[in-house]
Amino acid sequence: MKISGLFILLFCTLSLHAQVAPFIDFNGYFRTFYHNNFRQIEFQRIQSFVAGDNLVAYIDNRGDLRVYDGEKVQTISNQILEYKISDYQIAWNIGQTLFTLEDGQKKILTMFGRNYAVTDSLIVFEDTRFNMVNVYYRGQILPLYTVTGDLYMPDYIGENLLAFKDNGEFYKVFWQGHIYDIGVWQQPVTFSAGTDMIAFNDPTQKTFAVFEKGTFVDVEPMYVHKFKAGRGFAVYEDLNGNLNYYAGNDKHALTNFSATFWDTRDDIVVWGENNMVYTFYQGKKTLVSSYKPKDYKIKNGIYAFRNLQGGVSAFIDGEVQEITTQTDALYEIYGNLVLVELFNKSFIVLKDGRKFEAL
Repeated sequence: MKISGLFILLFCTLSLHAQVAPFIDFNGYFRTFYHNNFRQIEFQRIQSFVAGDNLVAYIDNRGDLRVYDGEKVQTISNQILEYKISDYQIAWNIGQTLFTLEDGQKKILTMFGRNYAVTDSLIVFEDTRFNMVNVYYRGQILPLYTVTGDLYMPDYIGENLLAFKDNGEFYKVFWQGHIYDIGVWQQPVTFSAGTDMIAFNDPTQKTFAVFEKGTFVDVEPMYVHKFKAGRGFAVYEDLNGNLNYYAGNDKHALTNFSATFWDTRDDIVVWGENNMVYTFYQGKKTLVSSYKPKDYKIKNGIYAFRNLQGGVSAFIDGEVQEITTQTDALYEIYGNLVLVELFNKSFIVLKDGRKFEAL
């Protein structure tokens, strides 16, 4: 989707411990769970909000865009706009000029912005004046590629690295401020970009390969059926249906049975094996349930899912815990906690083995 507008980007250097879990209670108050306590962010109704692990962006009752990091609220703009957010960064558009907030000061990235993407460490954006795509990384604007035809965004953007194809059909990887060449291929190549890891089937060597810490490694001597990159690892399903895990020049099978489903994000892997559901987290395989859940969410090291009673349970801190049996409860993962909304607009937070209730 092409967005014509002013992209103002705020880079927030927040610690992983500054986790927030926002919600709107039955009174319409905008509140959050922060440092094991419930706090009220606004005393008037807000219009909408979007949150990451450490950052909340919302439109207040006056239509202003505001940002909350657990400690303070900052008003960013009082104009009608759209915005995107990650766990650490927010981007919003008003015109065509692209800004970032660096050390409390606005920094213009380009006055000809268009499409953009925001992840935990990267801001990738189009500059229509020079028909090029740049990345903003650690306070620097770095060029990725210039296009002679129609401008396009990279398809595979991870949290701190990305894979892209330049104007000459040359596939490359950006990681830690450097660009690494992969190869020139006429046919499209599919990548999976996570954190410090990119996985792909290599058309030159006919292998399954990964980009890891500045090097390319052949993991399997032939293509694999399906793959996905996480935080420093890759999970893949080979041609025999085995589900495998690769990290740090080491690989092993998670299961030798064909997985009925599997998924991974950040630090955790989840899969179904016959009627059982397992997780792989911090080197340990755990049986989570004897049924496939109706729905689930995974993030960081947490797997939250719909239990048999229709409520919510979660694999968190290496254990399975029931949060509620109330049916159709809504749930989200923020950092190392799970926030559950019950039918009466009351809320439960599961963190560090404890339940906190906001009535």
